[in-house]
Amino acid sequence: MKIFVTMKSLGKRKEFFKNVEYQLSMRPETITDLISELVKINVSSYNERSGEVSFVNYLTKEEIELRGTTGKVGFGINYNEQKANVQDSIRTALQAFQDGLFKVFINDVEQTVEAPSIIVNDGDQIVFIKLTMLAGRMW
Repeated sequence: MKIFVTMKSLGKRKEFFKNVEYQLSMRPETITDLISELVKINVSSYNERSGEVSFVNYLTKEEIELRGTTGKVGFGINYNEQKANVQDSIRTALQAFQDGLFKVFINDVEQTVEAPSIIVNDGDQIVFIKLTMLAGRMW
């Protein structure tokens, strides 16, 4: 099943990613299933990247401009050789969703923790909106 995911942050004007395509191995029945499956895919991708070694580390002008739009320009090297734990990552993502640190919309319909089930079809657009915390001093 193919879906498209967009991640946004309320504090940013530009999107982190624009319609990133994900291939799910199963049709998620609940919001927990959807978040868990996306975390598994991303952790797997992260762990595969951490073992890659590039012989030539340089950035072209286009790569610098592209990475500048996301707010971080770097070589994409993971200096921490520790692999991410899938179960810990899923637990953290689900806790963040329950705590309201991000919202999930499927085809412009907000999903909640209380929803018993969700309907995700092939080609659906899913949006994750990260809610930023205000920092400051209490008077």
